[in-house]
Amino acid sequence: MTSTPVTATAQGAPPKRGVFSSIGPAFITAALVFGPGSIATASAMGASFGYELIWVPVIATILMLCFVNIGVRIGLTTDTSILGTVAHRLTGIVAIIVGLGSFLVVTSFQAGNSAGTGAAGQLLFGGDPRFFAVLFTVIGLIFVWIPKFYPALEKLMVVVIIVLLVAMITTAVVSKPDLGAVVGGLVPSIPDGSIPLIVGLAATTFSIVGALYQIQLVREKGWTSGDFKLARRDAVLGTLILGALSTVIMIAAAATLNPAGIEANSPAALAQILEPIGSWAVWLFAIGLWAAAFSSLLGNSTIGGSMLAGVFKIDGGGLASAPVKACISLVIVLGGVIATVFGGIPIQLIITAQAVTIIVVPLIGAVMVFLGRHRDRGELRIKTPQLVLALFGLAFLLFLAGSYVVKLAG
Repeated sequence: MTSTPVTATAQGAPPKRGVFSSIGPAFITAALVFGPGSIATASAMGASFGYELIWVPVIATILMLCFVNIGVRIGLTTDTSILGTVAHRLTGIVAIIVGLGSFLVVTSFQAGNSAGTGAAGQLLFGGDPRFFAVLFTVIGLIFVWIPKFYPALEKLMVVVIIVLLVAMITTAVVSKPDLGAVVGGLVPSIPDGSIPLIVGLAATTFSIVGALYQIQLVREKGWTSGDFKLARRDAVLGTLILGALSTVIMIAAAATLNPAGIEANSPAALAQILEPIGSWAVWLFAIGLWAAAFSSLLGNSTIGGSMLAGVFKIDGGGLASAPVKACISLVIVLGGVIATVFGGIPIQLIITAQAVTIIVVPLIGAVMVFLGRHRDRGELRIKTPQLVLALFGLAFLLFLAGSYVVKLAG
């Protein structure tokens, strides 16, 4: 397999033009990156530090824009899978490390997505959250095996993003934030004790694994190098929405939890503080929490399953193939079982995920920059300004990795 520019779609047919022809891949990325962990971290930041850390999701979004754009450029100019492209221009060993590392990272946190659907179900209907975790795990499995999985996933994620935007922006507006303080929070500052939360939110917004998977999503969409403007517009819009979601949650928490001195121990804490506004606000937030959790449950498992299939070289048919769907289903089941048995993510699993992240994430970033600058990209090869920003992003990833080391050592 070569990595030369392609003129046909991933499935060998001309791309269809219609309502969803100009949106999709980056919306999937936004939906799978923004999960219950993003809500919990953004809520904790707003609750603990008010508006002081608004700058964090802004910078993380800029870096995510850069790497999603690189993923788009690679995806539009390769005729093989993510790991096939990596192996062709680097080595098979690097491809295996990238594939297994991505699989371990997303799978380690998959239990949190299953647990998030359970927490949202409990907020909406009451009862045992584990029951809802199992229920939505089963629904996720059914969804994976429907015909034409990618088109269905794309449409679902667009709807999910719309639901999330309505829920989270409404939550922020009814919280009546201090707009002057919001603007002031755009000036970078690092309050005492804020480093772990800064690292957490930056990592959930600037998701290098999500950016990497944009390569496959663009190919599944059927776009080629001639669709670059279309794909770039989708990438910008989807990534800006991702950043906006984290920002508005932080603003809502700063306006409601921080003045009351309430710690955001869980996403449900923000829902509880909205009760004086009206039960509708709590319901709307719970629906948003469910949308974030279920979309990440599907999205993360899609990444993990696709990468695992790529490691074993059974990903030739893309998301439409049974082997890839089987690997995706495995990730969903693993997350559901862990969430049901432990009621969340065991601390050892978190430590394992962080340890893998330290090694793999900066490597993935470096691989993306290398491929983005390679002559295979042709006219879509990244230019010097974007290269400079990407190198800053790599330095930022190394900073996050170093912070994880310090945290683990402590």
